[in-house]
Amino acid sequence: MTALPWLQPTLDKFSEQLKTARVGHAYLVGMDAGYGGESLVLELAKMSLCHQLGQGGACGFCKACQLIEANNHPDLYLVEAEGAQIKVDQIRELCQKLTTTSQQGGRRVAVILNSERLNQASGNALLKTLEEPGKDTILLLQTNAPSRLIATISSRCQRLRVELPNKMQVKQWLKEQLTTQDDPSWCLPVVGGPMAVLSAIETERYKTLIDYRKGWTQSLSSGHLCASLINVNEKQVSDALKVLYLVLHRALVKQQDSDPLTRVKIANFSAKVMQLETRLSVMPTVNTLALFGGLTIEYNQLINQ
Repeated sequence: MTALPWLQPTLDKFSEQLKTARVGHAYLVGMDAGYGGESLVLELAKMSLCHQLGQGGACGFCKACQLIEANNHPDLYLVEAEGAQIKVDQIRELCQKLTTTSQQGGRRVAVILNSERLNQASGNALLKTLEEPGKDTILLLQTNAPSRLIATISSRCQRLRVELPNKMQVKQWLKEQLTTQDDPSWCLPVVGGPMAVLSAIETERYKTLIDYRKGWTQSLSSGHLCASLINVNEKQVSDALKVLYLVLHRALVKQQDSDPLTRVKIANFSAKVMQLETRLSVMPTVNTLALFGGLTIEYNQLINQ
């Protein structure tokens, strides 16, 4: 966890609770995986089961830590969504397991990733266990979107606060991780966090995002859709629209002295782009060529009025 310094204060606080026997029974980490949300709850689980908890966290050497590293600890239960939702049968199975005796003689720990994907049935199935989890049981819930988590679930968990790094701290952290002189932090709003930026750079996704940025800049300037935006598939449309929003936002920042009415029009157009992105995420089919061409034409019409 030393690679993610912004998580350390939260780990230290949780470690102190474990050592002083003031640990709660249910915790919620409302933080995107791109900032280390999943990494954090998994480390908290490891700390909860560690036999020789140290100053910086789990020791990494005891039997419990070794079993976790091998994905073979019998008292650690991990629940992830099957498809788009966490299903009621998954939660019922988890709750049943948590009623059994600990096989290693210590705590039992359940980790639920992306808990905003609990539906009403699975959420209801979890409520009783959250209220009466049993002795030496800890539930750790992670969510990328706290506002989408069922309210009755959220209210029964203690919040683990994490002070996220600001943009300058993210830039510095990314600079330490990368050999390139480029600053990839511009795409943070698209991918979701610094860890996601690193993941994007390791794949073709980052290069594609740069192509979108160049394509939108040229398209908005010329009034004609560029080649890099013509063959965008349905899985990529969200990234392309988010990059368009960033291009528009950058234009507003650079044109501080431009006509106020034009700036308002661009701001309203930017908001429309993000509303489109939200709606399209739940649509079965999208004609990206028509959509992007229409946005390019609409932008040029509004700035030339």
